Amino acid sequence: MFSSRQVLIASWILVFGGLLLVLPMRLLPSLLAGLLVFELVNMLTPQLERLIAGRRARWVAVALLGTLVVSSLALLFAGVISFILHEAENPGASLNKFMGVVDRARGQLPPFIDAYLPASAAEFRVAISGWLSKHLSDLQLVGKDAAHMFVTLLIGMVLGAIIALQAIPDPENRKPLAAALFDRLALLVRAFRNIVFAQIKISLLNTFFTAIFLAVVLPLCGIKLPLTKTLIVLTFLLGLLPVIGNLISNTLITIVGLSLSIWVAVAALGYLILIHKVEYFLNARIVGGQISAKSWELLLAMLIFEAAFGLPGVVAGPIYYAYLKSELRQAQLV
Repeated sequence: MFSSRQVLIASWILVFGGLLLVLPMRLLPSLLAGLLVFELVNMLTPQLERLIAGRRARWVAVALLGTLVVSSLALLFAGVISFILHEAENPGASLNKFMGVVDRARGQLPPFIDAYLPASAAEFRVAISGWLSKHLSDLQLVGKDAAHMFVTLLIGMVLGAIIALQAIPDPENRKPLAAALFDRLALLVRAFRNIVFAQIKISLLNTFFTAIFLAVVLPLCGIKLPLTKTLIVLTFLLGLLPVIGNLISNTLITIVGLSLSIWVAVAALGYLILIHKVEYFLNARIVGGQISAKSWELLLAMLIFEAAFGLPGVVAGPIYYAYLKSELRQAQLV
């Protein structure tokens, strides 16, 4: 017979080994999609049980999520098709808008940066065409990777829904290794929930404050910033990445501000720094309160995982670190 400690170590090896294999096998989107659907079903079920008795509540929750996912994908494809048709009717419209921002920013930038900017939309179009011809094989690989990610996302969602529909086995009837693995996975799900849903709250707060500045404060001052709606959407999406997402969105807003005036860019950067100082305390309360981790700990985990696994490591780093810290805390090692 194996001792309880040996069973525990075996469960650690299986779970940690599996999590590390997820990254090189490019299964992270499937894992995250499955965990997200599983958590959403568990969140919706108690609310639906007030109206629907029994396990039918879980089936209704899965049906609602399925409808939401299909509707979101349909809207996404409709948006892409609409953009393509718009470009077909107005070729170069988006490029001309971008070049207008570049031209306005040109006078605000130092000469050594100005030398690297395209002189006209035609020159930029030629440069893009040249780059595309040189990297055609790379773009084909990107297309294959995008298709692979889309398929794994769908499979992960289906698996998450199927697992959420399963009845939880009685803890007294579980074998030792199964019980240990169940405990490990419960900690992983909790770590995912703490990081992802806390980061969504933070991103919503950041987007709200940024939208007030871009869509309310600047227009009241007689300043209309280009691409305001796009910047607000990007602020939310990039804000889902802990720490680094805010840096990227702030940089984009500052660059667009330069297209109007260096003083608009400075004001935007100053405001963003100010609200992020306020958000620093909110982050510590929301994320730190959930996993007992500071911002520098999450950033260090992201740097290490990025160095080891590339961009997927940036996404996985905070979740994996939160899970690791949960295990260490349960073992009373930290």
